[in-house]
Amino acid sequence: MNTAASSQTEQVASVPKELAACRLDRVASVLFPDYSRSLLTQWIREGRLTIEGMRGVPKRKVQAGECLRLQPDESRIETEAEPEAMQLAIIFEDEDLIVIDKPAGLVVHPGAGNTKSTLVSGLMHHRPALAGLPRAGLVHRLDADTTGLLVVAASRLAHKTLVEAIAARRVKREYQAIVEGCMIAGRDFDAPIGRHPKQRMRQVVREDGRPARTSVRVAQRFRAHSRLQARLHTGRTHQIRVHLSHAGFPLLGDRKYGARGMLPKSPHADLVSAVQGVARHMLHAATLGFAHPRSGEDMTFDAPMPADMEHLLQALAIDAA
Repeated sequence: MNTAASSQTEQVASVPKELAACRLDRVASVLFPDYSRSLLTQWIREGRLTIEGMRGVPKRKVQAGECLRLQPDESRIETEAEPEAMQLAIIFEDEDLIVIDKPAGLVVHPGAGNTKSTLVSGLMHHRPALAGLPRAGLVHRLDADTTGLLVVAASRLAHKTLVEAIAARRVKREYQAIVEGCMIAGRDFDAPIGRHPKQRMRQVVREDGRPARTSVRVAQRFRAHSRLQARLHTGRTHQIRVHLSHAGFPLLGDRKYGARGMLPKSPHADLVSAVQGVARHMLHAATLGFAHPRSGEDMTFDAPMPADMEHLLQALAIDAA
């Protein structure tokens, strides 16, 4: 999962070998995919995007290992989405906030291959004024196949306050996950995450990645699986998925990160059917907590487990009985 950055939040990336000798603007568009190439080109010219600590020009050829640093100006980011009517599971709304319970399969923000029918499109139809906010009010994201809670800023005050709260780790984000393998005890992951050097759509644990911390506790053990509670302390792309996969416990259904459709020895027929029917990675943003940006009141929201995860847990319990 990515966290929207404020204009003061620096992003850092290293040039991989396969992009050596490419233009700086092209490399930037690969390493910072949240922003359009045209906007990144502007930031190169303005000195917001530097290479090895120095200003560059868009056509400059880069070398492997060189460090790109970006200070994004979120106030100038415009969404490419168009308003579109859709059903939104809104569980809270006021002048500053909209809290959504996102279903599986709904892409949050338009991007390559996903320009229509995104959550942003639905939000802009629901509240047109969001078009005047950076990223239409998004301050954090969920992967398309992750279900659960997401807060959207509906005012400038809320956007500034929530972005700062996320950066300062004052927003509580807890997830429910079902993984392959029996995790004996909880653990705290403190392992940097960066883009895979060859598979650009994946993230990996790597020494030169961005700091990433996840706390995991075991909620339930089955014969060959575990239900976990995971808490984010940072918000890197695919963070929970990467940390759990790196530890040998990929999310059930997460084939991108190593899930194999694991089954215990002599599994119950219901479990075989349930595992074979998994259509997404089993991750749910269950709890979201933060201080209201205007009143300061502590707010906590909980979203029930989606039906597909409940069905899987029932089958796991039957098999373990």
